[in-house]
Amino acid sequence: MRGQVPIDASSASGESDRWRDTRLSPAERAGALVPLMTLEEKVAQLVGVWVGADASGGGVAPHQTDMGGGPEWDDAIRQGLGQLTRPFGTAPVDPVAGARSLAASQAEIVAASRFGIPAQVHEECLTGFAAWRATVYPAPLSWGASFDPDLLEEVAGRIGRSMRAAGVHQGLAPVVDVTRDYRWGRTEETIGEDPYLVGMLGAAYVRGLEGAGVVATLKHFAGYSASRGGRNLAPVQMGRRELADVVLPPFEMALRLGGARSVMNSYAEIDGVPVAADESLLTGLLRDEWGFDGTVVADYFAVRFLERLHRVAADAGQAAGLALRAGIDVELPTVDAFGAPLVEAVKAGTVDEALIDRALLRVLTQKAELGLLDEGWQPLPGPAEAVRLDDEESRELALRLAREAVVVVRNSDEILPLAPGRRVALVGPVADDPMAMLGCYAFPAHVGPHPEHGLGLDLPSLREALGGLVPGLAYAPGCDITGDDTSGIAAAAELAAASDVCVVAVGDRAGLFGRGTSGEGCDATDLRLPGVQAELVRAVLATGTPVVLVLLAGRPYALGPELEPAAAVVYGFFPGQRGGQALAEVLTGAVNPSGRLPVSVPRDAGGLPSTYLSPPLGQRTQVSSVDPTPAYPFGHGLSYTTFEWSDARVAGGAEQWAVDGEVSVEVTVRNTGARAGAEVVQLYLHDPVAQTTRPVVRLIGFARVPLEAGESARVSFTVPADVTSFTGTRGRRVVEPGDVELRLGRSSAWFEASLPLRLTGAEREVGHLRELRVPAHIDRDSPEGRG
Repeated sequence: MRGQVPIDASSASGESDRWRDTRLSPAERAGALVPLMTLEEKVAQLVGVWVGADASGGGVAPHQTDMGGGPEWDDAIRQGLGQLTRPFGTAPVDPVAGARSLAASQAEIVAASRFGIPAQVHEECLTGFAAWRATVYPAPLSWGASFDPDLLEEVAGRIGRSMRAAGVHQGLAPVVDVTRDYRWGRTEETIGEDPYLVGMLGAAYVRGLEGAGVVATLKHFAGYSASRGGRNLAPVQMGRRELADVVLPPFEMALRLGGARSVMNSYAEIDGVPVAADESLLTGLLRDEWGFDGTVVADYFAVRFLERLHRVAADAGQAAGLALRAGIDVELPTVDAFGAPLVEAVKAGTVDEALIDRALLRVLTQKAELGLLDEGWQPLPGPAEAVRLDDEESRELALRLAREAVVVVRNSDEILPLAPGRRVALVGPVADDPMAMLGCYAFPAHVGPHPEHGLGLDLPSLREALGGLVPGLAYAPGCDITGDDTSGIAAAAELAAASDVCVVAVGDRAGLFGRGTSGEGCDATDLRLPGVQAELVRAVLATGTPVVLVLLAGRPYALGPELEPAAAVVYGFFPGQRGGQALAEVLTGAVNPSGRLPVSVPRDAGGLPSTYLSPPLGQRTQVSSVDPTPAYPFGHGLSYTTFEWSDARVAGGAEQWAVDGEVSVEVTVRNTGARAGAEVVQLYLHDPVAQTTRPVVRLIGFARVPLEAGESARVSFTVPADVTSFTGTRGRRVVEPGDVELRLGRSSAWFEASLPLRLTGAEREVGHLRELRVPAHIDRDSPEGRG
């Protein structure tokens, strides 16, 4: 059913219909409609209703009160409706039935109100469209591990097209928070610990989603990932330089380089001010300084949290007023503070109706951009029967990303790839657990078990995938992911002792609010492996059988001295629906690993928090007994081939670099091994003396360089001086003259060349319109002997 729902011009009771004139700009159309609306009609456009699609296809309303606790359906849509919240992402529903149900509900919304404006529909889409029977892609840490913006843009485009086909207009992704404390449960949702990597990958995801016609929503603006103690929704005690130089740049990049049309506020309070009530951040910075003209949507229940958690509002009406004044336009997930409490506050004179008009103009402008104000609007772009959320092309794309994201961080004596004919044992609690492939925003993990429906997709475990490539694979779980039961460890160790090599698979199970070891509200007190998994690893190591340690996890776990004897260490950061296959292919050598760590792997489970973005005193010193040096640094990763770097230089032999200019740096990379592989060339800035303390190194560019055996490439970076900028002593972003080094390396701790330069000229202030990106160019040479 395609379900055309025409908008009847007579529904406006003969009033001006300029808002339907498609010759006008979206903002002009929205501006013409705002004064025609009553207060109640205006407020109705600023809220969502949390619904679940009816499995029969008859409508979404039956599940609404179960999930959202909001008004009854007929009451909710009488004055119109701003958004529908997660009709597919609330409970299992067949995609075709869900599309029909959504179309039927949109028809009811159009018919119920005076202006007949459809709802904007949003869904989660962090690891794919969060719907039953939808392809699940690798989690964001795997995006970062790939160092491949082009592939991620392709993935996001495919996700977006599947959402649009089902009638969805807005995706609540990507997360562009920068990891600051690995104990935070939502580390798995972040792209990594470096703002440039997060910004480049985040912008790529935005381009893909927006290119498919779906509004991308940046999360969580801002500071959420820097919570005290790594606890979800805990206070953030962050200085303005950390905010400006680490936290904010990925949002700038995703807006300017990606074109995101929506931003979701952070739950955080920064230095005592909740972001949902922070006018200086949501309006002063985001809109007045950066020029953002899209919508700001509330993270779920964030408006009410101003009263109930932050306690900066006495009641729901005051909370609504604070949020509107700060710059929040839409309350999600369902009608609450922006409903009757806001209407009453306006009528009582405690909230200015002009704030509602400001938010409404933004909301209606976006609806006009999406075609929701057009006559002849249709809820689905095609027939509902054609909606397919998981197909072979999507699974193949998920597999490509998973393959690029597997990181081999250690490979002693080249135990990998596993040699044919060896007796291989597989042990560990995640080895035969398909759910170990999924992050907490994948539908099966996020919504929870529905045994009567099943997972809704083919999800091979590592055991299943590896067993298809390794004949006679022996298996024992050894222990559970959590708990203190050690009764199975002896049997696992015995199995390992009888084998030539043992693959030990340990890690996490994603969940929500304590139902997992990783995910939203699943924070950790330290970075020891959950449960008794470390004891299992020690027992297997004690057998003397060479161990390949595989971590399927949502955060980096400490690999201290007790785990040092492992011959190989492999990380898979929730690699998605085809993650088991990707891991098995890397372990057996069918795929050459090329992933790089998006987060450092700590050596010690304590001594936190610490990422590689540390000034000198944040690294190892003689004045502290705690050594924060990681076991494996940001950007590290191994290959089954070898690469030679040579002839690194500044183009033209330049030694001077104008504070308003650019330089080009180059290096040749050759694949000197016997098989094809991909090197990731990373460019870092070292600023030895500055007016404020600076990270010893920070990433400012990268290039993923696939090379055939014997092939070489000349990799060049065009580096604008703007990327050296930082927040100076006067609180403004500056490019400071003086000596710097551009370091070309394989990781943040392994450099092949350091190129000294001197920035010349007067100190220069830069702002939001500074150059944000360091473009890379790759010129390939033919492999030796091929002519």
